[in-house]
Amino acid sequence: MDSASDIPSRVGADRPVIRLRPKGNVRAIRHGFPWVYADELVLDRRTTGLAPGTIARLEDAERRPLGTAALTPASRIAARLLDRDPEAVIDRAWLADRIGRALALRERLYPAPFYRLVHAEGDGLPGLVIDRFGDAAVIQPNAAWADRLLGEIVAALVEVTGARTVVKNGQGRARAAEGLPEETVVLEGSADAPVPVEMNRATYMADLTGGQKTGLYYDQRDNHAFAARLVAERADARVLDVFSHVGGFSLAALAAGAGHALAVDGSEPALALAAQGAEATGVADRFEARREDAFRALGALGDEGARFDLVVCDPPAFVPSKQALEQGLRAYERVARLAAPLVAPGGFLVLCSCSHAADLARFRTACGRGIGRAGRRGQLIQTGFAGPDHPSLPELGETAYLKALTFRLDG
Repeated sequence: MDSASDIPSRVGADRPVIRLRPKGNVRAIRHGFPWVYADELVLDRRTTGLAPGTIARLEDAERRPLGTAALTPASRIAARLLDRDPEAVIDRAWLADRIGRALALRERLYPAPFYRLVHAEGDGLPGLVIDRFGDAAVIQPNAAWADRLLGEIVAALVEVTGARTVVKNGQGRARAAEGLPEETVVLEGSADAPVPVEMNRATYMADLTGGQKTGLYYDQRDNHAFAARLVAERADARVLDVFSHVGGFSLAALAAGAGHALAVDGSEPALALAAQGAEATGVADRFEARREDAFRALGALGDEGARFDLVVCDPPAFVPSKQALEQGLRAYERVARLAAPLVAPGGFLVLCSCSHAADLARFRTACGRGIGRAGRRGQLIQTGFAGPDHPSLPELGETAYLKALTFRLDG
């Protein structure tokens, strides 16, 4: 990993200049849009010869400064605006200031240090995600500049939060788009055991190095809470949590007083963590895990005539790109069609999507179609999104990648 001193052209006169084409969207950038697409940028031999992650001065076609940007010449997003000051010094102090601002917001929102600390563009750190787990943190440097400045990011993070353990999670499609390798590395401290995380009166176990994403889905916190309210203090309530991961919805429901929960997932390690969470929450006697393909499990439960007061399906992203939209929407419809018959009359069905490329309207239509094809009729009573520790920029348009639709089904 390069140190800050190894990174060329970071500040001052040595900083390279990158320039918009005449038809580049200057107004959008001046109004806060944080990206420059490849077809908007002059990508001549000099610019394409710069290393991915190079910090540069961004100018419009008339050579008027627009700010300080990070360049990735081979990416569709060729440049990411870091600061509107064209002379901004992107160093440890700058990073500590941005992380400090993000921390101040989270400390107003949550009583304990368990949350998404940095949410990329929404916190002025494009392509960088940091989840906090007490005195541990997991960093996802999903842009070349963040990967290149990782040492300075870690130092700033430790300075601001006092983190003792820092893990780099270098997995996912976003890194591939930036030409970055996949790797998971413990950079500071140790991460030998799952970290207990208390949320919504439940205790979840987060595997910071071997789990999905950063180990826990903080974005579903508020949706877990809403679903749990639907079965709270009901000792006879039965909950089905499909694509359960570490038991997000099922543990919250049990902690709220539901009588029984069945968690279904294809991952044995995830279900083992869910079982540990149930034990730590004190609800192990009401928790059951079933390792099986989710679609097969839904079909089998339907054949068995099983019925639940609350059914939740929180699948992985079925629409990873616009090219997969129609196929993915059919998958969401299939989930709804298989899940709806399992809901007891007057019960609730929660259907989730974490697909950026499937907007809310299309997702809602697919879910409604699936419910109808199952011979059920549903009232949409709640539309949930990611929590306030996942801020977004209005300039980016619809960024509600996470959508959670709650239906009350008739008899």
